[in-house]
Parts: sequence; C-alpha cells; structure tokens
Amino acid sequence: MTQKTPNSNTSKRIAITGAGSGLGRELALRYAREGWRVAVTDLQSGRAKRVAGEVNAAGGDAIAQTLDTRKPEDFDALLDRIREEWGGLDVFVNNAGVSNAGSVVDTPLEDWGWMLDINLMGAVRGARAALPMLRESRGHLVNIASFAAIASAPGMSAYNVAKAGVLSLSESIRGEEYGHGVGVTVACPAFFATNLLDSFRGTNDRQRAMVEKLMRRARVSAEDVANDIYDAVRENRFLVISHRDSRWQYRFKRLSPERFFTAVRKATRSFTG
Repeated sequence: MTQKTPNSNTSKRIAITGAGSGLGRELALRYAREGWRVAVTDLQSGRAKRVAGEVNAAGGDAIAQTLDTRKPEDFDALLDRIREEWGGLDVFVNNAGVSNAGSVVDTPLEDWGWMLDINLMGAVRGARAALPMLRESRGHLVNIASFAAIASAPGMSAYNVAKAGVLSLSESIRGEEYGHGVGVTVACPAFFATNLLDSFRGTNDRQRAMVEKLMRRARVSAEDVANDIYDAVRENRFLVISHRDSRWQYRFKRLSPERFFTAVRKATRSFTG
C-alpha cells in the first residue's frame, strides 16, 4: 500500500482511547498508513508516546495524550488540544476497556462498578465530549463493544452487560446524530489475541485460563479487526463482526433465540463450572 504524506491542511484527524496497545494500537497504525493525524491516548503515558512514535514512522502525524476514561476532564483536555492544534476532528474511537469474568452472584459489587465505569461510562464520556466536534465535520464515532454484547454467555455477566450497553448506546447515538451527519460504527469482535487480560478480574483461576486458551486459538487478529473497522467507517457501516463464526451465531440468535441459548449454555458449561 502506498503511504500518503501527511499534510496539515488536508489530513484527516482521528482520536483513539486505549491506543497504547492491542486493538487501539492497530487502529492507530492502520490510519497512520493512510496519512491521518492520530491522537494516541492511553492511561499509561509511556505507551501512548511509544505508539505515537510508531504512528509517525508509519506515515501518520501523531500526538500523544494521557487519558483516563473515568475522568471527564481528561476528555475535555484532549478535545481542547485537538481543537487548538488540528482545528477539528473526523473520527473518534472509544476503544479503552478492561475485562472480567464471574456470575451475577459471584462478581463483587466493586467489580461491577469498575467494569461499568470504564467499559460503558467511558464510552458515554467519550461520546459526549467528541460529538459536538464530530457534528462540525460530519464525522464518525466508533465504539468498541464485543460479541459478548450479543451472545451474553453465562459466567461473564458484568462484561456482557457493559458491552451490551455499548451496543445499545451506539444504536441510540446513530439515531440521534443522523440529522447532524455523524456516522456511527460499533465493533463486536469475539476473542482475538490482545493484552486485555492485563486488567482481568475473575472469581476463579479457571476462567482466566479459559479466556487465554480462546485468545490463543483465535484465527482473527487485532490487525484484522482494525482493517474491518477502517473499512466500515469509510463505507459508513454500523455493525462490524469480524469473526465468521460469530456472524453465523448472530443470525442464529435472531432466527431462533431459544436454540441459541441452549447451544451457548452447553458450550460454556466448563467455563461456568
């Protein structure tokens, strides 16, 4: 692919939360190869700066910013900087997230609060901060959910609920912003290799081992998901499900919810114990 040389007058502008690793990093590099200006944000400033350097080397033009999705003031600082340095924004990606496993009963309320505050409310805060600027450019909002939002498999209750909330949030914003010309994409990938387990909280060791196993077996990579999201934004498509098996499962659930429930219950029996 031919790299484009960034131009301060013509380059498109994207901001990505949690871009210091994993899918966020792959998205940053994907857009960098197209010559975009990329705001690389992460909770860890060192990771954000490192990926910003990679973006520059890949043909983009990066800024690095420390951002905690639990703090509205961090989003405000990011958007103020983008306004000052770039004059606007074309794409905003709510990507930062954490993971956990456990049933409704077994998961401590503290972990429920932690999960919802970061994975769901983080996306709410990001959307609220970015949408006024995206309206100006008739830009695009991307939310990273998960196939867990659709499957709702037992043993992952808090994660399922948070990601289902992100999916519903995306549907709501899609309707609310249609008249403003803002596009919305929500990505619902299944398991793929990433560093999401760095933040994992679970109620037993078996759960973490099972998730690690599923990640190792995945045939879809973070780069694949990033490419799918890039194409969906370009084509203004709403739902991205990168895994072929997951796309069939999505159709299966819509066609026969009870049979889908039975299949999921049997498939996750070892996970839930």
